[in-house]
Amino acid sequence: MAEWTFLNVLFDSLQAQSPFLGRFWVLLMLVLRMLILGTVASDMFADEQAEFTCNTLQPGCKQVCYDEAFPISMFRFWVFQIVLISTPSLIFLMYATHYKNKKTGTQKQDGTTSFKEDVHLQHLYIVNVAFRLFAEVALLFCQWCWYGFEVEAKFPCSRIPCPYTVDCYTSRPKEKTLFLRFYFAVGILSTASNFAELLLMSYKWIHDCCKSLQPSDSTESLQGLDSKEASKQETVKMLLSKKSQCGTTRKVKPTYITGLKCSQHEPGTE
Repeated sequence: MAEWTFLNVLFDSLQAQSPFLGRFWVLLMLVLRMLILGTVASDMFADEQAEFTCNTLQPGCKQVCYDEAFPISMFRFWVFQIVLISTPSLIFLMYATHYKNKKTGTQKQDGTTSFKEDVHLQHLYIVNVAFRLFAEVALLFCQWCWYGFEVEAKFPCSRIPCPYTVDCYTSRPKEKTLFLRFYFAVGILSTASNFAELLLMSYKWIHDCCKSLQPSDSTESLQGLDSKEASKQETVKMLLSKKSQCGTTRKVKPTYITGLKCSQHEPGTE
């Protein structure tokens, strides 16, 4: 399992950068593909070509019949599938790590380290999921075209240099059929997970874009309301000031001076 150590470390780092569906996809890759392929399938396909026999001793017939039966070894095809599907995610991981290190070097972190809060990385993650989905669908189609859903125990072959139509026999056909269907089911599950994640991330992206457009309209409406409220307050102040002036003015009779005393008679007093 030493050859998988590098990918395991990168997938562990990718898991911290991914949402829930992305982490589920990482779990599929680590457990249902890499772990099983590295432990069980490697021993089963080790003697694949050596145990492929044909009922003829014609030199070269066995090799050309094996090439026709299995254009690519199923084990090597699944390894290639893991590498190809993982490449977009690993590129995203390296770029996101470089981007965050560069960003933290220029400004202090504000406590939000999730990629969801960074629009640039969020868009790049959507592109990563789209490439992942395309690779899954393309490789599932290739697996169906080359291997189907069953590994036949007997394979008739009539290619040159075989003298006639010979019968060739594969090793462990039932076991290989089981693995073939299992990996096809894992591929369908991974495709569905990628498709759901792409829809979810696209919806969040569209929702964030629509939400970012709302403050401009709301600020304009708030400014209009503020101007109206200000005009109303000015009108109320003017009315109150006029009313206060009218209330303080009182009618007073003139003051009569008699000697050194002055008397002031208010209305209604004699």
